[in-house]
Amino acid sequence: MNTKHHPTWRYLAGTILLLGYFWTASAYGQAKPAPFTSKDFKKTKLTGDFISEGVAVADLNKDGRLDIIAGYYWFEAPTWKRHELAPSRTFEPRKEYSNSFLNLGMDVNQDGWDDVVIIDFPGKPAFWFENPKSTSGTWKKHIIADSVGVANESPAFVDIDGDGRLDILCGDKDKKQIIWLKSPSKPGDTTWKRFAMSREKVPGTEAFSHGIGYGDVNHDGIKDVVVREGWFEGTSDPTAGNWVFHPANLGEACSHMQVLDVNGDGKNDVVSASAHALGVWWHEQVVDEQGTLNFVTHLMSTTTAQTHSSLMADLNGDGRAEYITGKRFLAHHGRDPGDADAAMLLYFTFTPGKTPYWQEHVIDNDSGAGLNIVVQDINNDRKPDIVVANKNGVYLFENRMKK
Repeated sequence: MNTKHHPTWRYLAGTILLLGYFWTASAYGQAKPAPFTSKDFKKTKLTGDFISEGVAVADLNKDGRLDIIAGYYWFEAPTWKRHELAPSRTFEPRKEYSNSFLNLGMDVNQDGWDDVVIIDFPGKPAFWFENPKSTSGTWKKHIIADSVGVANESPAFVDIDGDGRLDILCGDKDKKQIIWLKSPSKPGDTTWKRFAMSREKVPGTEAFSHGIGYGDVNHDGIKDVVVREGWFEGTSDPTAGNWVFHPANLGEACSHMQVLDVNGDGKNDVVSASAHALGVWWHEQVVDEQGTLNFVTHLMSTTTAQTHSSLMADLNGDGRAEYITGKRFLAHHGRDPGDADAAMLLYFTFTPGKTPYWQEHVIDNDSGAGLNIVVQDINNDRKPDIVVANKNGVYLFENRMKK
């Protein structure tokens, strides 16, 4: 028998070639990922320092270009010169967490200059830095919402009240309540108003709770809040504090939860990724004979672990949003299995009605993602780019996809 044409041989040969593509042996005899970046993206490493696990973009100096923000630092476009918002330092990725878990760039007080919002360590108060309107001025620090401890490790920046400005969806660790912090709505106003969505002592509100999302679960035209223990049914008044909790099984501890119809059956499902273990899943919405809504979990990927953030955005311009996630490199300082594995950045396309409904695409294997991901057109070519920051550094991926 000619073994070269035997199916088993062809399978083994293909596997060896694939492994050889992604891995090389280091000088110390340990498996090490060979550098890989998709041809669809141009990678720029702004720094390899661990300065933040949050990231944002904004035009901080009003020169018409979007700058990149990572914690207490900002990188000035287009040369990415590094500036400091306030005194800070580089953190030790195998020993420390940073003082910046999620970031947002927005004109908080509506004075025409973009400011910087920072979500600190889980359970600590969030704050924002006020733009001094010059590169040499002092950025004044303001605490958000009377020192509310922002709980849940995956707070979301979403527009809750439909006024066109992003708010903060999170938990209140003291009252164990799902809340949202309304961004200031009038020029000159600096008060973030706290509104409860749920009653007190509900799931998903501990300082280190994992997983929260915002979308219309039951197709009534009103967005709901999902946590991994179930979902809070939205009402027409997001300030009423009377959203009813419906227990459901939405899988393991995860990062941001995305609500979308994965299989095209007309019912919205939930996609989530493991914050500290291995797995990306879609949770299929099912309804039993009694009309009770629940979910059945399907595994999508085991390519990488500790995918501690996610975002939906249309990367390829086909009108459908892709699911973007990445490994939180050294999530627990190298103590967990796979903690120091290749820092993968991935996205998934969806084809509702056509199994397996999704396709995984690797963007890069030496970047990863922190606690939030930004997708925005950085270079003004009308294509959305990706910006990430974590213990592995700060990275820009310019989108080169062809429609």
